[in-house]
Amino acid sequence: MVKRLIEVCCGSADDVIEAWKAGADRVELNSDLFHGGLTPTVGSLRVAKRETDLPVMTMIRPREGGFRYTDAEFAVCLEDARALLENGADGLVFGFLHPDGTVDRERTARLAELALSAGKDAVFHRAIDVTPDWRAALDVLIRLGVTRVLTSGQAPDVSWGAGTVREMIEYAAGRIQILPGAGITPQSLERVLRETGAGQIHVAIHRTLPDSSTVNNRSIFYGGCLYPPEDRFSVLDGEAVHGLITRAKA
Repeated sequence: MVKRLIEVCCGSADDVIEAWKAGADRVELNSDLFHGGLTPTVGSLRVAKRETDLPVMTMIRPREGGFRYTDAEFAVCLEDARALLENGADGLVFGFLHPDGTVDRERTARLAELALSAGKDAVFHRAIDVTPDWRAALDVLIRLGVTRVLTSGQAPDVSWGAGTVREMIEYAAGRIQILPGAGITPQSLERVLRETGAGQIHVAIHRTLPDSSTVNNRSIFYGGCLYPPEDRFSVLDGEAVHGLITRAKA
């Protein structure tokens, strides 16, 4: 088998357990995957660490909709980061930008220092995909000692940005890890691996399960104006992930 590292994007402790059963090497733990992933609870991390032996990267993102946060939101990020590290997180995943989309060096440095001083990974997430100059962004992150960058190659789907990901890997030249992710499917897997030349990938494959507890009143919705159905929820598709991992390492 090829030594490729497979990180699986998870939205719950149950997802982490499924990823572990499927053969994942590492997971990124979030809440609210619908909005791209927000900070998970300490409880979900503790259960994930108790039930599996996987390295767990924890998202630090206080809200959806961009990466320029208020002082209070950033204070929340710091508090969440400390709590998650104290409860077993193996790394922090974060991204802070200025209003013009360039990397917020000061805030990034503070989160990176929290992780690195604890001997954990510091991961800059797909905020890099909206920066005006990814080379300049990588230069900042490399100087700060960031471990890894998750990216789709500044494309909506990494299969469209594979060429840019390869350029990132070549530009990084081992100074920082480049982790391609976003939209990798069993159908696009081989092409993404071939065209990026990456030694690790980030995947997310989920399925929908029913929850009949809301059946008594189908006119009630607890979400926003999109009104997602309340009688189902999303979980990691362990069987599909296992198949993808097996193919990726074959």
